[in-house]
Parts: sequence; structure tokens; C-alpha cells
Amino acid sequence: MEHTWRWFGPADPITLDEIRQAGATGIVTALHEIPNGEVWPVEAIVERKRLIEAAGLSWSVVESVPVHAAIKQDLPAAARYIDNYRRTLANLGECGIDVVCYNFMPILDWTRTDLAWPLSNGGTALRFDQTAFAAFDLFLLEREGAQADYGNAEREAASAYLDTLDAAARKRLIDTVIAGLPGTEEHYTLEDFRRVLDGYRGIDANRLRDNLAAFLRAIVPAAEEAGVRLAIHPDDPPRELLGLPRVVSTAEDAQYVLDSAPSPANGLTFCTGSYGVREDNDLVAMARRFAPHIHFVHLRATRREADPLSFHEAEHLDGDVDMVGVIGELVHEQRRRQREGGHRLPMRPDHGHHLLDDLKRDSRPGYPLIGRLKGLAELRGVEAAMQHWIP
Repeated sequence: MEHTWRWFGPADPITLDEIRQAGATGIVTALHEIPNGEVWPVEAIVERKRLIEAAGLSWSVVESVPVHAAIKQDLPAAARYIDNYRRTLANLGECGIDVVCYNFMPILDWTRTDLAWPLSNGGTALRFDQTAFAAFDLFLLEREGAQADYGNAEREAASAYLDTLDAAARKRLIDTVIAGLPGTEEHYTLEDFRRVLDGYRGIDANRLRDNLAAFLRAIVPAAEEAGVRLAIHPDDPPRELLGLPRVVSTAEDAQYVLDSAPSPANGLTFCTGSYGVREDNDLVAMARRFAPHIHFVHLRATRREADPLSFHEAEHLDGDVDMVGVIGELVHEQRRRQREGGHRLPMRPDHGHHLLDDLKRDSRPGYPLIGRLKGLAELRGVEAAMQHWIP
């Protein structure tokens, strides 16, 4: 596989030189400074690509070209934003960038309640705590209809948890959930968030799924023409949140995406951490089933807790994910592509614990230098073993 690394552009405290030293050869990045829905100009793409290549690396994957909310909601303005998306894909293809990761999650991309959960070894991890999230939803956001989404025991636990938080801790929880995590293009205040949430009234899972299918039918032909492969990222967490539907959470959802616009240009980002949060997702079987359609791989492990709706980022080889089995399937697929002259298979270590100097240096939550370097080294070791032992 091609070993890549997510980089958030020139403002990222982790430099391209450090990434090269960590062992990656490809960069996964985006033009985060361009507002959602606007066209990425060729000149801006060329300049970012030049910067990456000057450091001895290649721009391997775009993550992400965000899908505008008007498309997800099927508003009249959607046609304009779909046209802009097509033009961005054409510009990326013209510049030789051929894999685009994106997601279709309403409002929030990925969601956590704790950005620095203490580990027993002194490091920290990202965590999603269901009780903390319920406290946010019920008593801080005060979402209409939220009470009906939780049982009596959940509401009581959330209320008790809220009582343990002072004003600073409550603000930190709000900011963690809605102010935007790395890679998120939109940032909200609590008041903004309530307003945006209202825009999804009446949009259930069936309607959101229909809107996704319509989007794919509109852009997949443009991706084919541009020589770009689209790779949808699963929901994170992979279930409904805040009354908002999520429709890329299971193997059946992934199949729906592929069936909506059958094409080599329409594929998946196989994120083991996101899919792995659900106990009913068999990651090894999914990797085998969808292998030809996987255009990009996020390798990370999550660990479900006593409350199965709560989880934290685990060591890359020590979560609920059978990482060895998954990598074995991906090695089989990479070999098939090599035999048949197929596309490369880029992967990156996703998230990572903050360890050692990560705890003292400026780095984005979930995207430290040493924690991801450790993860990349472990994953490369498993891949090397699979390459050796698989006939």
C-alpha cells in the first residue's frame, strides 16, 4: 500500500519535513481555506501541489472536498453547488490528483466529547462518551425532541454528569462537540448550531439517502471524465446523532452507495475506526467484500466501552478491529491490482494517541506527530509480515 499522512496545510504545526522523516511518502490534504461549495482554482491546487513536491512528497489524496449543506438538504441552491463540485473535480484531475475523499454527514463531520482523555501510560486519546453527549444534547443544546431519544436512566445519568461540570467544563464540552474538530470546515456557536439544525427538519434517513444518491448520479460522470476516484467516508460515530440521520454506517449502506451510481469512479474510504465502532460490522468481511471499490484506507482502532455507545481511540493494533485480518485482505487486493495494472491503494494511520513530546507541542486533536508515527510503524510492520506470509 502507499503510506500517506494527513497534513492540514501550511498552518499545520507538523511540517512536511517531519512527515517525510516519519516514513510517509504521500500527503492527504485539502484547500481548507476555500469556503464550502466554492470552486477550487487550478492555480491554488498547483501551488499546494508544488509545496508538497518541493518537500519530496506527493499529493496522494484530497481529504476532503466538502459537500455543501444545500446538496444534503436538496435545496434549490444545490444545482449551483453540484456544478461547482464538478468543476473542482475537473481542476483536480487536470492537476493529476486522482482520489477525493468526502462524506455526507449532516452538519457535524466527526464528533467526540473529550479531546484529551487520560490513558494509563500517561498519554491521551480522543473519546466519545455517550453520557456526556446526552448531557450536551438534553441540557446544553436543549434540542427539541431530545427527551424522547433517551430513556429515563440515560436522562438521569446525563443530568448527574452535568452537575459535575463547572462553567468552564460545560463550555469545553460545547466547543468539543460543535466548534469543529480537525478537518471540519464549519464552526458553530450554540445559537448558530440550533439554527442550522432546524434546516434538517423533515429529513429522515430515507430522504437523506435519496439526496446522496442524486448527488452521486450528478457527479460520478464528472469524476469519470476527470480521471478522479471518489471515496466516501463512513459516519463517525456510525449512527444517528442529535436526531440527524446518518446513512453511511454499515455494509448495507456502503453497498447502497456503490449501487446508486455504478462506476469505477464511485468507491469507498474504508475507515476501520468508524465502521469498527459498530459491533455488527465485520471489518474483515467488509474489506474482502468491497476490496475492488476501496480507493482509500484509514487504519485506526476504536475500543467500545461498558456502555456500547461510548468508545475511545485505541492503540492501532489493540482495539475492537481485527487489524491484522483487515490488512491481510488489503494486501491481497493490492497484489491483485498490481497483477492487473490497477490503481494504487493509499492508506494512512488515522488519529493517534498524544505521547511524549506530543503532550508539550502544538498539535491538532487526534493528529499528533509521535502518536501517528508509532501507528504508521506498527501498521507497516503488519503489512510487511502479511506480504511475507501470504502466498
